[in-house]
Amino acid sequence: MDPIIQTLARELSQNPVYVANVVELIDQGNTIPFIARYRKELHGSMDDQLLRTLADRLQYLRGLEQRKAEVKTAIEGQDKLTGELSAAIDAAATLAEVEDLYRPYRPKRRTRATAAKEKGLEPLAEALFALGRLEGTPEKLAAAYIDPEKGVESAEDALQGASDIVAERISDDADIRKRLRTLYQSRAVLVSKAAEKEPEDSVYRLYYDFKCPVSRLQGYQVLAINRGEREEILKAAVEMDREAALIAVRRSVVPGRAALDFVKAAAEDAYDRLIAPSLEREIRADLTDQANEGAIHMFALNLKPLLMQPPVKGKVTMGLDPGYRMGCKVAVVDGTGKVLDTAVVYPTYGARQREECIVKLSALIKKHRVEHIAIGNGTASRETEQMTVELIRRLGGGVSYMIVSEAGASVYSASKLAAEEFPEYDVNLRSAVSIARRLQDPLAELVKIDPKAIGVGQYQHDMPQARLDEALDGVVEDCVNAVGVDANTASPSLLRRVSGLTAATAKNVVKYREENGPFTARKQLLKVPKLGPKAFEQCAGFLRVPESGSVLDNTGVHPESYAAAEKLLARCGYTLEDVEAGRLDGLKERAEGIGYAALSELCGAGVPTLADIVKELMKPGRDPRDELPPPILRTDVLEMKDLKPGMELRGTVRNVIDFGVFVDIGVHQDGLVHISRLPRRVRHPSELLRVGDVITVWVAEVDEKKKRIGLTMKKP
Repeated sequence: MDPIIQTLARELSQNPVYVANVVELIDQGNTIPFIARYRKELHGSMDDQLLRTLADRLQYLRGLEQRKAEVKTAIEGQDKLTGELSAAIDAAATLAEVEDLYRPYRPKRRTRATAAKEKGLEPLAEALFALGRLEGTPEKLAAAYIDPEKGVESAEDALQGASDIVAERISDDADIRKRLRTLYQSRAVLVSKAAEKEPEDSVYRLYYDFKCPVSRLQGYQVLAINRGEREEILKAAVEMDREAALIAVRRSVVPGRAALDFVKAAAEDAYDRLIAPSLEREIRADLTDQANEGAIHMFALNLKPLLMQPPVKGKVTMGLDPGYRMGCKVAVVDGTGKVLDTAVVYPTYGARQREECIVKLSALIKKHRVEHIAIGNGTASRETEQMTVELIRRLGGGVSYMIVSEAGASVYSASKLAAEEFPEYDVNLRSAVSIARRLQDPLAELVKIDPKAIGVGQYQHDMPQARLDEALDGVVEDCVNAVGVDANTASPSLLRRVSGLTAATAKNVVKYREENGPFTARKQLLKVPKLGPKAFEQCAGFLRVPESGSVLDNTGVHPESYAAAEKLLARCGYTLEDVEAGRLDGLKERAEGIGYAALSELCGAGVPTLADIVKELMKPGRDPRDELPPPILRTDVLEMKDLKPGMELRGTVRNVIDFGVFVDIGVHQDGLVHISRLPRRVRHPSELLRVGDVITVWVAEVDEKKKRIGLTMKKP
């Protein structure tokens, strides 16, 4: 079996046969959502996250194998590749180990050692570094290499040059580096201090005099220190017990050497001048890589529930984009997101303007029968919220509001996409439309925005952008395909996230329906330019066609399984008309009574596929988000001064980070539940909570001056 398959199976604790099948499916050009949903029999029902992890590791391991081949070819070109070295390279488990083995053979820029070799001092270095008996003293041996023409004026010069050669040789030893790397990882300490003697108070004050073992550092600490260094507020270094490190080096090179003192001195020079600085850079880079991966994982973990927030469907909604100088932008959209009206009001300009604002918005609400108001959470949000509460009170109820994150709204409203979608509106009004639609269907609106701009991570702008984009795009793709997309109403932004579709084919889908009318069957998608059989296979199951004459076209059942679905229905005593009429209450029980194994043989489909078909047939056109707790819609407002320690509140988790969770409790400022105040001990808050969760909290403390609210989930 392929060693890569064996490694993946071992690391992921999966059946090697399933892993091999996934690798083959990926190599055939299948997308992760398609593999996860429609090829369960081949991979044992792995979920999309595990499949993406497998795909990432597959890419790394293949890159590792390629690098091993490149290194062996390069060493072989120098006629220095031995069987032992080749085996060591093959056995290396990481790129770092491969590079350590290649280090002695890698072309180097000019160093002190290369200069010494040019002076003809390599034989002296070899003699002094050799095992066994030394013929004469080092000084006596060095005297024979004095050559003023080559720049070797004395025996001391010769010994120094030989020492440089030996030091580089010790530094290039892969075993020594591996041993020291392990030592650093277990015993090194990261230290940070303020760059100035008398630093001003800042967000980095915790790191003005900070020490922590490398093995215990948290990702957010590493990223904070890195940013503090870039802003020249902090200075940081990795500190290691020098004597402990030198003992490890000496144990590797000194025993058996005749020129004991010379080799010990060269070993110390190798550590101080070459190895320690190199390992410090490597440790810092590794810490940063690990912190980046952790932060990217956390961002992805937060993004998924944010995108999967339950929509408030089919309701006329008013979007308010608050502001001071430019006023509050207003957009009213119907139940499908179509813009009905726009306005600009000035609730923060004074009592008269506030009154005018309430009158104007009241008229719009009555005219269009607005049921919900979405308020952006940016500048002037608190004042706009207070005005909205007064507005609802005067209307006598019937309208509710919700504070909506406007992260990325300005990015979207100024984008080329927004200009194409709303050419008749200015940038500010487009933002109000986006805010209203975020309440109606968060997923459909948020897919228009660069995931990095959505703001549910930490230090996202410090991340490797390509890796962050890849991870977040994967989350968006998984969410879109989990929900399914209406082929007749979806925007190009939403369609391009569908498995198998690209930005070009998504535009072609929209263009085709504009020119030919709504799709009336899934198979009609094959008429879309550049949407061939392979793309159709990947996307068909995720696209819904409610206008189709076949109810199966409005389900997650893949066209390749239509025949199996019809056989299943017939065997259980149902028809497609029963599916359309919603008369399948006993389908699951009948299928279980017959037995999925027997049905599998009859229908020609695997057991997992049949189980999925049953789910889809029982709820055609279902939206999995509808099964989640609905968002909290409010009619009143709290201010920070209203909060008292011990007060019980209901709130929505807005962000999950390494040291706690931020919760929207209906005050302009989100409150923080520190990890120590969660209801039970966890290693990370994500083990207990996720973005969008509605939870009960109690106020622990309030600092109005610093605008900080401390919350707890432990009942006082």
